[in-house]
Amino acid sequence: MGKDGISELPDDLILQILSSLPTKNVIATSGLSKRWRFLWKLVPKLEFNSEINPRTAENVGRSLLLHKAPVLESLHLTVTDLCDDIDVELWAGIAFARNVREFVLEVSLSFFSMPVQFPSSLFFCDTLETLKLKFSVLVDVPSRVCMKSLRILHLFHVSYKDGESIRNLISGCPNLEDFLIHGGACKVVLNLVIEAPSLKRLWIHGQIGGRKTMINAPCLEYLKMKGFSYGQCCLIENAPALVKATISDVSYIVNENISGSLKSAKCLSLNLSPLECPTGAIFYQLVYLQMYTREAEWWNLLMFMLDISPKLQVLKLIDHVKYPS
Repeated sequence: MGKDGISELPDDLILQILSSLPTKNVIATSGLSKRWRFLWKLVPKLEFNSEINPRTAENVGRSLLLHKAPVLESLHLTVTDLCDDIDVELWAGIAFARNVREFVLEVSLSFFSMPVQFPSSLFFCDTLETLKLKFSVLVDVPSRVCMKSLRILHLFHVSYKDGESIRNLISGCPNLEDFLIHGGACKVVLNLVIEAPSLKRLWIHGQIGGRKTMINAPCLEYLKMKGFSYGQCCLIENAPALVKATISDVSYIVNENISGSLKSAKCLSLNLSPLECPTGAIFYQLVYLQMYTREAEWWNLLMFMLDISPKLQVLKLIDHVKYPS
């Protein structure tokens, strides 16, 4: 009987195919033949997404230790049912040794469980380019870190020990280009400070428990802000390269710093009450303006924007409850 078509393919192509399959299926191929017995160990992408728990944690650790690829392009872990911090630290340490480039950690625990602490071993990983943390993960960064290759950082409903932890994490990523911070919990955050000299894309969804967000990003090109409640404000201290900004679901932003920083934008989407703009502000670059007409005094804001936007070419008014994403 002849060989099957897949087995006749070169190893590089087979590894590429295996990279698109769930890791548990990839490991199962080791029983096909002698050639396949070790081939799965060279797959550069691993994803354990079947809800790792105390019963399966040992198998995950064993699989990572057996992995032999010189570069681990990505490792995705979905953790549940009270996995220990030590397990996550071990897995991250192995990924660090494999020169991991993308690390995604999603932890879903019961409401009363303590969050899993983010593994400190990755704070000094030179190869890490993408880091995404979701849900019951505690970000505790007592001092500055060094992740010089990190370009994408997404924090989705995680917990923070304090405001300094966020600041230390961001400051340790000198080449950060894409930053998303979506909700989260922290009782002691007074101010959220984002100082990122190379940041190009920023999405802030919801405040983290403080009253002020300060942004210093001279290379920022795309900004999305959503979900600031009454009494919270945002200071954009330095964003001269801004091209597109979307501001939505904001009940109170009265600050000339943010409106002044938006002046360089070519495209604006606004779903908010009038900004308090600095005297003489002119939006010389603005050519596209989208406005939602559900907020109070939206007409006054529209008239104001028309008066100070001499190059405006496109105006889009939206009158429904669907907010910009």
